[in-house]
Amino acid sequence: MEPTRKPERGPTAGGWPTYAATAAAVTVTATIGSKAVKANSVWYQSLSKPPWQPPPWTFGLVWTPLYASIAWAGGRALLRARGRRRRALATSLGVNLMLNAAWNQLFFALRSTKAGLVGTALLDISNADLIRRTTAIDTASASALVPYAAWCTFATALNADIAYRNS
Repeated sequence: MEPTRKPERGPTAGGWPTYAATAAAVTVTATIGSKAVKANSVWYQSLSKPPWQPPPWTFGLVWTPLYASIAWAGGRALLRARGRRRRALATSLGVNLMLNAAWNQLFFALRSTKAGLVGTALLDISNADLIRRTTAIDTASASALVPYAAWCTFATALNADIAYRNS
């Protein structure tokens, strides 16, 4: 009879607290950001928008899986990182989530297409940094962040067009 072996503890074994923390951080980001969105406001409705802007319902449809991928990728990468790399990655993720929520405040709450453009450009830079740091730790996690970065790049182009049309 073979002796019972303990299961190996890989980087994700017992990692639910890390995944819970990244999911909570992403949920807070989404909540703060969504509270500022006033797509039905007179101000927003009066803005000239490009014909290629997606219909309003697509934003929720797109952001839900993107937020899930950020939570998963962040948790997975943090579980694999150690020491300074882990702290730097956690900081990069935290800054990224703050910039993510800030865009809605800059654009909708301040009613400023130009402030929104600055915010989304900073988010694009932050996405590049987050993906760079994540790639050095875990390529699967980094790959999961690419659609998020691509959508944010699209959002930057949309914001730039709206700012241009309304300046």
